[in-house]
Amino acid sequence: MTDITAERIEAVRRFSRFYTRRIGVLHEGLLGSPFSLTEGRVVYELGTRDRTTAAELGRELGLDAGYLSRLLRGFQERGLLAREQSDSDGRQSVLSLTPSGREAFAAIDARSRQEIGTILGALGEAAQDRLIRALRTAEDCFHSGDDAATRPWRLRTHQPGDMGWVVHRHGVLYACEYGWDQTFEALVAEIVAQFIRSFAPGRERCWIAERDGAILGSVFLVRQSDEVGKLRLLYVEPEARGLGIGRRLVEECIRFARDAGYRSVTLWTNDVLTAARRIYQQAGFQLVEEERHHSFGHDLIGQNWALALDSA
Repeated sequence: MTDITAERIEAVRRFSRFYTRRIGVLHEGLLGSPFSLTEGRVVYELGTRDRTTAAELGRELGLDAGYLSRLLRGFQERGLLAREQSDSDGRQSVLSLTPSGREAFAAIDARSRQEIGTILGALGEAAQDRLIRALRTAEDCFHSGDDAATRPWRLRTHQPGDMGWVVHRHGVLYACEYGWDQTFEALVAEIVAQFIRSFAPGRERCWIAERDGAILGSVFLVRQSDEVGKLRLLYVEPEARGLGIGRRLVEECIRFARDAGYRSVTLWTNDVLTAARRIYQQAGFQLVEEERHHSFGHDLIGQNWALALDSA
C-alpha cells in the first residue's frame, strides 16, 4: 500500500474546504432552495431519470435505505413525489416527480447552471480548460480501482448535442462491426432530424443511458400512427454490453408506449443484428415479415417485428 503522508492528507482537506466554500455547500439551503444538500441530490437524480426505484437511488447516492426512505416519504407528503407499483416486481415502487416536483427540480438545475457559469466566467478560456482537465483527472483517479460492471448508470431524456452523438456513434460502430457504408449514417441522421423537427413529448421519447457523464447507449420511441409506436435506433456502446442497458432501453420504450395509449409497437431491423434481435424476442416481440434488400453496401435481410400491447 502506498504511504499516505500528512502533507497529502492536508492537501485534500484544504481543497475540500476551499471547494465547499466556493460552491456554497455550507449555506442553509442548497442553491437558495428549501432543500438540504442530500435532499437536493435526491431531487436532481429523480429529475434526470425518467423513472427509478428507491433501491437504484440508494446505490447511486450511497445512502442508507432507512434515511432515504424518510426523505422520500417527506417528498411525497409535500406533493413532490409520485409512487406506483413496479410492473416487473410487485415488492418495489417506481418513483417519479410530480409536476410540483419537476418545478422544484427545474429551479435547482437552473440555479446550479447559473452558479457554475458564474464560477467559470471569472476564469479565462485557458484557465477553464485547465480546470476541466483537472476535474476529469480527479474523477479518473477515483474511478481507477472501480469495476466498470458495478459502477451505476442511469437513463435520461435527450439534451442538446445528443442527436449528433447518436449519428456519429451509429456511423462509426456499424462501419467497424458490419462494414456498412455512409448511407447508413445518412439514414440515422434523417431519423433523428425528423424526431427533433416533429417531436411530440406525450407520444415520443428518446432515452440516453449514461455513466459518469459518458453516453453508453440510446433508443427512440416515435409515433407511427395514432395506435402504433415505433422503436428506433437501439444502440449500446461495445464496452457497456452485458450490463442490461439494451434490455432496459427496450423495456422503457414498451412502458412509455403503453402509457401513451399505443396498442402496439413495431420495429425494423436486419437479421445480422443478432444481439438486438435477442433482446426484442425476450421482450415479447414477434417476427412479422422478412425481405431481402441491398442497403448500406451489403445484401441484407430486413425484418419487421411487432408487439401487441393490448395483450401484453
